[in-house]
Amino acid sequence: MVIGVNARFLLKGKLEGIGLYTHEVLKRMVVAHPEDTFVFFFDRAYDPSFLYASNVKGVVVSPPARHPVLWYWWFEKSLPKAIKRHGVDVFFSPDGYTSLSSPVPDLQIVHDLAYLHYPAHVPFLVRKYYEHYIPKYLAKSTKIGCVSDATRKDILRHFPVSEEKLFIAYNGCRSEFRPLDERSVSLVRERYSGGKPYFLFVGALHPRKNVARMLEAYEHYRMQGGKINRLIFVGRKAWMTGPLEQVFDRMGYRDEVIFTGYLQLKALAEITGAAFALLYMSLFEGFGVPILEAMHCDIPIITSDVSSMPEVSGNAALHIRPTDVPAISDAMRRLEVDSALRLALVEAGKKQRERFDWEATAKSIYEGLVSCQT
Repeated sequence: MVIGVNARFLLKGKLEGIGLYTHEVLKRMVVAHPEDTFVFFFDRAYDPSFLYASNVKGVVVSPPARHPVLWYWWFEKSLPKAIKRHGVDVFFSPDGYTSLSSPVPDLQIVHDLAYLHYPAHVPFLVRKYYEHYIPKYLAKSTKIGCVSDATRKDILRHFPVSEEKLFIAYNGCRSEFRPLDERSVSLVRERYSGGKPYFLFVGALHPRKNVARMLEAYEHYRMQGGKINRLIFVGRKAWMTGPLEQVFDRMGYRDEVIFTGYLQLKALAEITGAAFALLYMSLFEGFGVPILEAMHCDIPIITSDVSSMPEVSGNAALHIRPTDVPAISDAMRRLEVDSALRLALVEAGKKQRERFDWEATAKSIYEGLVSCQT
């Protein structure tokens, strides 16, 4: 079987979200199936380290597709020709896009439908592209993997898609995320927070991540006598960051808020493992990978009670309405003063994290690709 793959999010040193999902699934799949040929279609020069085995061929398809007009050209003009030229039998697209112009059966992964729920948080041209093409992609795809049951239900709620096309393909966790000993925790805290314990958020900074309310909640928590005196945000500034910057500028405790920017894997795993707790109050997530990473580091979690976050965190988190700033602040205070609660959340996380495994996800996706041909 010749499997074509949309590999445009495999970017050296810039793996986030969809890119990480693509990387973790493919590096397992190609090794597990040496009998198949994999053709990875990139939209720019690629790093050879992403060609995980001898049965993988890398192909650059122009133009670089990072804009709605170029998305259209890449998926509907350039890619179909490349798929035909390389004799692809089935096409795998891990980023929720596919080619309407190619007759080859395909399997796509849908990570979320956030654009439907928070359209104002999506740039205008991007939103228009999604509104036009995503319904067509869902109708065209032979199989659709959903990163959570919440996403699966969201698709069924909003689109006339056959339930038989859908299956669950969860995220997993990278092996670098694991508990740290006391000495390592101290060293990491010295590096990032002046030796102080900290609440941690991980993710690109944009309105759906609800950063402004987390800042307000931390300010409220400190004004009420809270003693965990650092709040760290890990992630690049993505778009529409003006509101969070305005809140930050008004804070009395802004000197105790730290923005690290994007961190490479080793540093990200360390800063997660040394956190007092994860504070992950996103307004909407298809999965919420930092929740799973925190569970693997034995870190208690405060997260939102909406979309996929209760599904992923289970009993390992305090679930709070993401728009309720005083309730978020109260949850931070509860974790500070209640060591038994912290321990209970960590123990629950050890069980909950076993639900999510990259090997199982890669296997289910490959089985889906095989079924696309039957």
